[in-house]
Amino acid sequence: MRATAIGIDIGGTGIKGGLVDVLSGELVGERVRVATPEGGEPEDIARVVREVIEQLDAPAEVPVGICFPSSIRHGVTMLAANISQRWIGFEAEKFFEKELGRNIHFVNDADAAGYAEVIYGAAKNQKGLVIMTTLGTGIGAAMIYDGVLIPNAELGHLEIDGFDAEKRASGVVREREGLSYPEWAERLQRYYSHVEMLFSPELFIVGGGVSKSYDKFLPLLELRTPIVPATLFNKAGIMGAARLAYDLS
Repeated sequence: MRATAIGIDIGGTGIKGGLVDVLSGELVGERVRVATPEGGEPEDIARVVREVIEQLDAPAEVPVGICFPSSIRHGVTMLAANISQRWIGFEAEKFFEKELGRNIHFVNDADAAGYAEVIYGAAKNQKGLVIMTTLGTGIGAAMIYDGVLIPNAELGHLEIDGFDAEKRASGVVREREGLSYPEWAERLQRYYSHVEMLFSPELFIVGGGVSKSYDKFLPLLELRTPIVPATLFNKAGIMGAARLAYDLS
């Protein structure tokens, strides 16, 4: 029998899910996507997650990993972005296990993506500290040391030159301010140099939608640490959530 787990990626506009072969890192069947219900209340999101799982048609004993845009402590969601404020301090794992009747593991979305890149993607077989950042609405971050996830690393909120880092260097900021790639790279240089000084990682991985255009800005950065684009793109959250759920089940 295949070693499988379900990965669910809850976003502000869509909830995506897939059944994952956790050994190969391949989807078993098609990925399912359903719109995130307006308001993002826990009960409504649980209902949609149940619909996604039913479409995947996986046995009841298959564990479920859910990645979510929040720091997670002991299954409790600590923040809320583009969804109901009820998620702040919400016992999400217990609630979803009761609603869905399955073993559930909640994880931060950037953590899930970073873990997937270490297990299956750009940092496979990389030893030491790997830092993945996602450049999108903000700057998400994941830290993995020798394959072990260090959760909830909010490196996008480092204060640099008096600013919250993501308010100067995120992908949305580049678009909103109409920055050219060289102009944006100057801000990224300041950000990654600071993170490099603090943590001395072995590898940086850059994810988020803009990573598809990595050749326009990554070569402009001058760092001691190698910096490479993510390879799993929009599958990373599903893959990482599934693998973490399997590993911890």
